[in-house]
Amino acid sequence: MLIVPVKDGESIERALKRYKRKYDRTKVLRELRERQQFTKPSVKRRQEILRAAHKQRMQQENEA
Repeated sequence: MLIVPVKDGESIERALKRYKRKYDRTKVLRELRERQQFTKPSVKRRQEILRAAHKQRMQQENEA
């Protein structure tokens, strides 16, 4: 459970924004979406390799 202490004179909107940021950093929502359907380890690995290749290609284009 996340706890966000509200400081004196702090608006609720500001505290809510801090809560949302803290929640996003826990990656709960991302994990929930991943668990909705099973992905075979071989498919995960293939996607990681494709992402890495794309990332490397983009870096090489920016350097040139």
